[in-house]
Parts: sequence; structure tokens; C-alpha cells
Amino acid sequence: MSRRLLAFFPLALGLLAVQPAGAADVTLHETGSTLLYPLFQTWSAAYAAANPGTTIASAATGSGAGLAEAIAGHVQIGASDAYMSDQQAESERWILNIPLAISAQTVNYNLPGMNATPLKLDGPVLAGIYAGTIRNWDAPEIAGLNPGLHLPHHAIIPIRRADASGDTFIFTQFLDFSTSSWDEEVGYGTTVPWPAIAGARTASGNDGMVKTLAATPYSVGYVGISFADAIAKAKLGVAMLRNQEGQFLLPTTETVTAGASELDPRTPADERLSLVFAPGSNSYPLINYEYAVVSTRQPDAATAASIRNFLLWAISPEGGNAPKYLESVQFIPLPDFIRALSENQINRIQ
Repeated sequence: MSRRLLAFFPLALGLLAVQPAGAADVTLHETGSTLLYPLFQTWSAAYAAANPGTTIASAATGSGAGLAEAIAGHVQIGASDAYMSDQQAESERWILNIPLAISAQTVNYNLPGMNATPLKLDGPVLAGIYAGTIRNWDAPEIAGLNPGLHLPHHAIIPIRRADASGDTFIFTQFLDFSTSSWDEEVGYGTTVPWPAIAGARTASGNDGMVKTLAATPYSVGYVGISFADAIAKAKLGVAMLRNQEGQFLLPTTETVTAGASELDPRTPADERLSLVFAPGSNSYPLINYEYAVVSTRQPDAATAASIRNFLLWAISPEGGNAPKYLESVQFIPLPDFIRALSENQINRIQ
């Protein structure tokens, strides 16, 4: 599958002020991405403190559930690491995919005695592991990327998400974009037809992935970067991934920013774009927009105004995109160009 390649509206400061005195408080329900959940928890508390009439109720259910619940109208905000497919976007034209920030994903492993060593991996090797064609840690394909490193002759235990997951969407895009065999046999999505592999395991949510990796020696998996503290506490290894230019990189503010800057200019008005496997020598290959999936059709003006105000605050450099919120989960803020596109979309919510 190929990558989808395809003005600024100021915040209406008086939106809440025009509501009649004594207007009912508003609760906005958000559900979805477990990668976004730690940020939404922080945002919710900060926003409620400054806006006591609005409560943001968050739940970590997975990006697939976030997309489905928002499209069905069961929640006001679906949180997702994945954007809607072309088919969904065509059939549900009133649903918006609004980037809130830029995130990344790590590939982690539990190799006894070796987790402090940054193992080098790439898309073709990970595709081979998850397809079952690379079965042992000392396989020539892995050893060739890590000369001089003594790897154990032990079966690899791949771990994947059991739930419909934006992390699976991002990870399988990396495999899809970097090797033709994965594209032909599996493809990408929040759920995919994973090849059957003896000993493979599943986990629900990023928290479940970290716990399963920690409890499973010789395993490998993929985790959203907002769980970096949990990864460090579990003493899991963090892989260096090879990008398009052949450079092996860890996810840092610099490498994630570099990758995003290569693809941000290609972002279309509806903002559905993969940032995975970006060009550039300093581009970390597993990065993505974090989306709010929202309907333009709200039941009343008060709800619409509350959603607009919260989302405009969330993407503002003085609000939710400020370093004090994003740095704790290792996200980076939206560039001005993308923020303007998100503002345009937010102002369509009525």
C-alpha cells in the first residue's frame, strides 16, 4: 500500500461568554488511543482548572475504538494515532481528523543481560520476525546489523496488540513502506491479518505491551513513546531503527522533529497523512500525528462551542501544545502550518 501523499482562524474569545447565565456545565467524552491517554489526562486536569464549566472525561480503549465511537456519535472526541481510511473519509464526510501533536513509537525488546545495549533493527528484519521467517535472535539478518554483538541463540517471541490499535497502524506502516513482501501479504491498519507464529503473544494497550514485554524474556514489541518512563522502569531495550537514508537512530526530540519537518509540507487540508519512514538522514522512521476524530455535526451550540474551545486550547503553544504538557510524554508541538490547518478544521464544528 502506498503512502497517502496527496488560513488561519483566530480563537473566538467570546464563544463561552455569550452563553446565558446559569447555562448547564458541559462534559466532553473522549476515548481511544492509549498513546494519547497520558496527555489527555494531563490536559483534562489543566483545562478543567481554568474552565470549571467544562469536564473532559477520558478513557483508554485503543485507537480503533476511538475512531468507531466518534464516527458512531457515542463520544465527542475519538483519540487516534491512525487517520481514517479513504473509504471511511468518503462515506463519513462530516467526520474530521484533527492533528493535536506529533508523537513517535519505540521498538522494544527483552534480551536478558542485553537490554542496556541499543540493538540495531530495520523494517525488513522486523517484518521477517513478525512474518515468522526470522525466528532466532542470532539469525544472520539481525547479526549482520549488529557486528561484534554476541546475540543469543534463542527463539524470538514477537508481541503484538490484541486490540484495534493506532500503534499497530504505525508499526505495520513502517513494515509496509520498508519492504514489499509485507505490503503484498499483510498490509497495514489498526488490525491486520498477522501471520501465525508459534509462541507469539498479544497484549492490550501500551501498558499491557510494556507489562507483557517485561514478563517475557526474548520478546520484542512496539510501544508508544508516551510510555517511555514505563519502558525505562521495566528496563527494556530500545532499538535503534534504520531510516530511509540507512542511518540507525533512537527517538529523540531532534530526530522526531527532523522526520516530521520532511513530511509536514505534504499535509493536505484534511490532514490525513502518514509521517512514517520519512526521508532525511536525521529522520526517526516511526512518527505520527496524534488525532482528535470529531464530528462537525454537534447536537447543540453549547457542545460545539465547548469542543472548539478545548481543541483550540489543546493545539495552542500557550495551551496544550506548551512544553510543560508535551515534554512529559515526549511529544513535539505542531508546526505553525499544521496548527493553521487544524484550526481551520476545528472551526467547522457546529
